[in-house]
Amino acid sequence: MFTKILIANRGEIACRVAATARKMAIQTVAVYSKADAQAKHVAACDEAVYIGEGEGNSPKESYLRWQAILAAAQATGAQAIHPGYGFLSENEDFAQACADAGLVFIGPPPSAIKAMGLKAESKQLMEKAGVPLVPGYHGANQDEALLQKEADRIGYPALIKASAGGGGKGMRIVERSEDFAAALASCKREAINSFGDEAVLIEKYVQRPRHIEIQVFGDAHGNYVYLFERDCSVQRRHQKVLEEAPAPGMPQSMREAMGKAAVDAARAVNYTGAGTVEFIVEQQGGYDAPDKMKFYFMEMNTRLQVEHPVTEAITGLDLVEWQLRVASNEKLPMRQDQLKINGHAIEARICAENPDNGFLPATGSLNVYRKPLHSAFERSDLRIDDGVRQGDAISPYYDSMIAKLIVHGATREEALAKLDRALSETQIVGLATNVQFLRHVVKSDAFAQGKLDTALIQREEKVLFHQEKLPLAGVISAWIAHVLIAERASQTSDPFSKRDGWRPFGITTRRFAFEWHDQPVQAELSYLHDGATLLHITQADTKLQGLLTCEQDATVEDLDVKVSFADQRFKASVHASSHEKGQVASIFTAQGATQLIVIDPFIQIAEGGAQAGRLTAPMPGKLVSFAVKAGDTVKAGQTLAVMEAMKMEHTIAAPKDGVVSEILFAPGDQVSDGAELIKLAA
Repeated sequence: MFTKILIANRGEIACRVAATARKMAIQTVAVYSKADAQAKHVAACDEAVYIGEGEGNSPKESYLRWQAILAAAQATGAQAIHPGYGFLSENEDFAQACADAGLVFIGPPPSAIKAMGLKAESKQLMEKAGVPLVPGYHGANQDEALLQKEADRIGYPALIKASAGGGGKGMRIVERSEDFAAALASCKREAINSFGDEAVLIEKYVQRPRHIEIQVFGDAHGNYVYLFERDCSVQRRHQKVLEEAPAPGMPQSMREAMGKAAVDAARAVNYTGAGTVEFIVEQQGGYDAPDKMKFYFMEMNTRLQVEHPVTEAITGLDLVEWQLRVASNEKLPMRQDQLKINGHAIEARICAENPDNGFLPATGSLNVYRKPLHSAFERSDLRIDDGVRQGDAISPYYDSMIAKLIVHGATREEALAKLDRALSETQIVGLATNVQFLRHVVKSDAFAQGKLDTALIQREEKVLFHQEKLPLAGVISAWIAHVLIAERASQTSDPFSKRDGWRPFGITTRRFAFEWHDQPVQAELSYLHDGATLLHITQADTKLQGLLTCEQDATVEDLDVKVSFADQRFKASVHASSHEKGQVASIFTAQGATQLIVIDPFIQIAEGGAQAGRLTAPMPGKLVSFAVKAGDTVKAGQTLAVMEAMKMEHTIAAPKDGVVSEILFAPGDQVSDGAELIKLAA
């Protein structure tokens, strides 16, 4: 067994490999880019080596520099290199370079990577091995007339695929024969630009396809096993979103047939280590006819997959440990007849992206990163694999995935319930994520009922996108409860530090202004003489009123609150951060999550006031000072005056560039809500 390995990757997979290596008393060496100098995977390893050049951030300048990686391995005395996934994990030249340098590449031999690297050649090889293929043409002759003839023979709809393609690039669906020539030309242009190879293959376009893959393992002693299947049908832009094992509705006879086909594929290329054979499954009889499903070989990924934890969850195995043992020339730890399926597991990929905006990737800092309770690497009902910590930045240089959340249950229904609860407890503030979108998918009827295919997201878009699961009353009451709890926390024994609005006569009312989904919302909180608080909420024609009670939730950290308002009782976590209009509140509850803009009335940005050249008092108070005089030229955002209200000072800033034409009050004056304080000319 190795005593030291280098991990030629970053993020959660590097942390994942480091955890298993530590368990096996193997030392680890991390490599890192300039952007990752303080990354979690660097801290997780025993040693770390910088491998960047130039700016040192992009993959080309760091994690794809295999000569620098080899040099780091040799300099630190590592005996083997684990490539993780992505980057160099399926690079045959890198695998060969490791061997030439006397290092063990923890993966298949270069010949297997090469054999499975090109779609057309791999399918020809699989055809000889007797592995079922989608009806199609995988030949070397790329004559356009021949390709058209083959498409006509296969029938429409047909799929044109770049032979060297991946990630959804170089693919076109053709519905009619007369559209084939234009689609072929477009596909070839994209293929040559993306992969430097315009060769294509033609296949039947499978209707209602499911993406089901088989985890295989081989060793250098000729032993092979399959570790059952994973369903990866829920995809966006041909990239996986949710994965589960075993596949819902999979007949045992089909599982065994697919497993045998996957082992035959691995044996055909003398495969060693972990690999995944991917199949496209045609649902000929619809979603409720599993006996009529047919499977066809799609491709083989010659590495460990992102979704391997669901296989670990249902088998109780550590696949990285298996990789290390096989790479050190040990035999597979188990035979096929010793492998069993236990329960059901689902993995959700938490990514920095905006699903409601075409899944546009997001960058920013993890200002808040709270994970579900009881998550750890050790196998349990809940596990999170990540390579980030609170405060870390999600940069534009690498993949947008923040973490993988994996749950395990006795049944699929139990796993679904655990996944939804875990997602509801996942709180990320600082950038857009897909957490709420994942909840929508998990709770959709189609996914819950196992009506799966690769078009599920497009098919169910009406219930997946632009969904708001929180009611107005809950959103506003959660924020005001958060404010009240924070004020109580800052209160001292001095009675004058209390901010409950007490007065001997009359009722004190506080006013709040918000924006929610671009719509204005007003709220008034009245302090009653019996100590109760009455909340009024107004949005357009909607008016809500009720007593508001709240207390801090002592079972969790920070300012999490228990709220009761208008017959609603719930727990909420509220995180506030600065915004150009005041603050933005990120509100999380078991029902869902949302963001609310809290308007600071002392930030004078109201369009009407700016256009009129007016600056008015946003609430009753005393003028403390003016920072300008008539005739002064000011810039947008410049401080003009300071007011005191509710025991706090508030700065009034210029909404735009201009010239102070008149000051209408003096320091010390008491002013009413809406009083014009300063005239500002353009």
